[in-house]
Amino acid sequence: MSKNPSYFRGDNLPVEQVSWNEVLDYLRQLNSIKGKEYRLPTEAEWEYVARGGKSSKGYVFSGSNSLVDIDWYYDNSISKTHIVGQKQPNEIEIYDMSGNVNEWCKDWYGVYNTESQSNPQGVSNGTFRIYRGGSWFTKERYCGDTHRSYNNPDRRDCGIGFRIVCIK
Repeated sequence: MSKNPSYFRGDNLPVEQVSWNEVLDYLRQLNSIKGKEYRLPTEAEWEYVARGGKSSKGYVFSGSNSLVDIDWYYDNSISKTHIVGQKQPNEIEIYDMSGNVNEWCKDWYGVYNTESQSNPQGVSNGTFRIYRGGSWFTKERYCGDTHRSYNNPDRRDCGIGFRIVCIK
């Protein structure tokens, strides 16, 4: 795109400092240019992939019970983001879902239904948008696959980025 809002600059670093609304603008442009349909993952999709999909081994983090093996977070990041894919991937070969940068999801923030569900749908409206994962400045206890965070959709932060899904 025409600009990179990231605080940390360099080849193959994750994009951060981008609001949820700016990600939607980016996706509109990308869809127009590529002629495909890209979008943010739902919160349920994000968690399913982070847990390793059908190949899940039940780890606490995306691909391991040891965060230092798989991602960049408060204790090992040296206060910056890192080139994606340098650590071990999860069970389905996806990298950096428990650290480096948090990732915006499509959903509004709302309270989870406590019943077990398959592909649960989030609330239909709200004030805040969900982001998942962990970041280079996140403490280990906030990097697990089930940890949820939320913020205003206009919020920019050097610890929040995004991951996209191509549907067709």
